[in-house]
Amino acid sequence: MGEADQKQSHVISLKAILNACKAGPQAVISLISFLTDTIGRLTRENDTLRQRNQELEAKLHVDSHNSSKPPSSDGLRKRRPQQKRKKSKRKSGAQIGHPGHTLDMVDNPDRYIIHRVGFCEVCGEDLSKHPAQEHDRRQVFDVKPIIREVTEHWVEITPCGTCGHTNVAAYPQGVTGKTQYGARLKSFAVYFSSYNLIPFRRTAELFEDLFGVSFSEGTVVNTVHAFARKAEPTVEQIKELLKAAEVAGFDETGIRINATLYWMHGVGTEGLTYYAVHEKRGQKAMDAIGILPVFKGSAIHDGFQSYWKYSCLHGLCNAHHLRELTFLWEEEKQGWAKRMIRFLVEAKELVEKAKAKGRTKLAEKIEEELKNRYRQLIGQGMKKNPPPVVGGEKKRGRVKKSKGRNLVERLERYEQETLRFISDFRVPFDNNGSERDLRMIKVQQKISGTFRSVAGAIAFSVVRSYISTARKQGLNVIDSISSVFKGHSLLLSVLQNS
Repeated sequence: MGEADQKQSHVISLKAILNACKAGPQAVISLISFLTDTIGRLTRENDTLRQRNQELEAKLHVDSHNSSKPPSSDGLRKRRPQQKRKKSKRKSGAQIGHPGHTLDMVDNPDRYIIHRVGFCEVCGEDLSKHPAQEHDRRQVFDVKPIIREVTEHWVEITPCGTCGHTNVAAYPQGVTGKTQYGARLKSFAVYFSSYNLIPFRRTAELFEDLFGVSFSEGTVVNTVHAFARKAEPTVEQIKELLKAAEVAGFDETGIRINATLYWMHGVGTEGLTYYAVHEKRGQKAMDAIGILPVFKGSAIHDGFQSYWKYSCLHGLCNAHHLRELTFLWEEEKQGWAKRMIRFLVEAKELVEKAKAKGRTKLAEKIEEELKNRYRQLIGQGMKKNPPPVVGGEKKRGRVKKSKGRNLVERLERYEQETLRFISDFRVPFDNNGSERDLRMIKVQQKISGTFRSVAGAIAFSVVRSYISTARKQGLNVIDSISSVFKGHSLLLSVLQNS
């Protein structure tokens, strides 16, 4: 509205007031009611626009450090990571007494090369006939060129001298074709494509360059699927062990299969990993996977609503809470959020120190003090984030709450689940382990863009379950894969004997 329009509006308003005064009390009352309604409507519109403006400004400042957005979404605006833990007085790098990982010299090298002194560098005398008094030595570690090895199996065909029956010796187990790839060579195909996430075409090129073996993309795919079928009994054993675990982390992430959204569900402990593909994210998928319906331990997760439908114990991921609290402190300057960050970090350090001393729980007095401090901070958060005022025009659905109000209500409602790491040392502070397990799934999606089929995604989940668990168990990945092709799963033997 221009200046002239504003003046005209004021003039009209003054005229309306004068006319109402001349018309009598009833007209004045009507005018006041009209003005009250107008002011109320404009106030509500202003509040709505202000809230919308705050939401839009907040979106500009949201990234991976103060929300659940992945680091890859930050783009080129990478900020310096902020450490929430207290700064240690120790210098950076390895500490005194650390064993280190230096390349040590070996006592029995594979070969020796002696470099002799020819002539004296001062007078030029021939020293080839003078014996050396001592030697200095250095060692170079390298690998020989990988040479393809072809093993030909002969079986004897011998007729019986008594009855004339022709007897044929048996080929070794697994030798079924006229020509075929061996177990170790096939294990490299699985290792490159499913563990290191090298695309099928480049995996085939690696076989030509490293081993001098012709390996097509289709052969790589078939090898991965064959391994998945053979590894299924081991992966089923992993699943059964997870059902009986005392503590396990649960998480899920979206994947693309032929441009359609599916979900990769992950369940993990310090020694086990299990992946499952499903078209749904929530309870329908969790029921189909079959772990949570029978799980009786502590399920660590991010608070996704479907997890609460199961009767097991629950623990919430405090890494998520720290990111949300960081947003409230940095963007909205809510002091209670900063104090809550400090409280959670200090509680985590207190538990870690107690674990390092061999304790299994905190003293009851200390635990109660921590919980009281937590509740005081929740009270401060409630005052800073009051519930939304209900008034004006009625709208369908629930009244929208602020981010701060949603967070503080969740922290109050799920106090026991948020602080379970304090009362039960088996429960981790966060669910970062499960998130790490799923991280490589996202990397694979960035490389390939999509799975070409549901069968391919399922095979990948089986292979990754096997390899991730083998790695957690401290096994050599190549040997573990090769053992499956040979008919005896090394990982299955370890799991059954553990």
